[in-house]
Amino acid sequence: MIPASFDYSAPETLSEALQLLGDEEAKVLAGGQSLIPMLKLRLAQPARLVDLDRIPDLNFIAEDNGTIRIGAMTTHHQVESSDLLAENCPLLAKTAAHIGDVQVRNRGTIGGSVAHADPAADYPAALLALEAQVKLVSASGERVVALDEFLVDALTTSLEDGEILTEVHVPVEQAGVATAYRTLIQPASGFAIVGAAVRLGVSNGNVSFVRVALTGVGSKPYRASAVEQALEGGPANAEAFAAAAAHAAEDVDVLSDIHASAAYRASLAAVQTRRALEDAAGSA
Repeated sequence: MIPASFDYSAPETLSEALQLLGDEEAKVLAGGQSLIPMLKLRLAQPARLVDLDRIPDLNFIAEDNGTIRIGAMTTHHQVESSDLLAENCPLLAKTAAHIGDVQVRNRGTIGGSVAHADPAADYPAALLALEAQVKLVSASGERVVALDEFLVDALTTSLEDGEILTEVHVPVEQAGVATAYRTLIQPASGFAIVGAAVRLGVSNGNVSFVRVALTGVGSKPYRASAVEQALEGGPANAEAFAAAAAHAAEDVDVLSDIHASAAYRASLAAVQTRRALEDAAGSA
């Protein structure tokens, strides 16, 4: 199909982009790997597209006092191949390597992916496990929001009219914490049927620190708090991981579609969580 008519703007500064967003019904273009197909199917019909690609201040990866700041227009490939992230936040680099294919990773951006809030996207699982934050900027000011507050539901976020997601903030990883990301993808789309992100610390054979988050299971990615509670302070072994992973879909309204039934997704959530825990423990 052919998209409905729209005006196109490519501002070179953030202030110009914010002004364009305030003028009329407009939508931000930040890579376009999801938006362009939606435009072609006329699922989205904005009056104007505001392309952020020419704003250099939105493409960077930098460390600042224990926090790694990632510009919204940083591509998946840049996240995947960043030496700074590989050393200081390896979970995010590992996760980026699983996104789509080479073409998607070269064009898609972290800000565009997070703002789109697809319930089967890979980044949110890692970012929730990392307890990440996002920076939102409007013409009237800016705010920093925890990712679990930012993600409201499928394709729904707490972005307000006139706001742009400009940065993603993740902590420098703690010493002694190992990470892993496991996913089973839907081959045609590359999205996760289920993906599990893990951060794990082990001391004297016991779990001293653990964060687990999943994507693809429910209407939005989530922290698997029941898994974390089952593991905290207990033994870091295969039996404990399997028992805790059984809680991966607990209290979640599990999705069912043509790719996977709810029962299969719930089972797969436990399997991928167990595997991710074992992967992390192997390098802890």
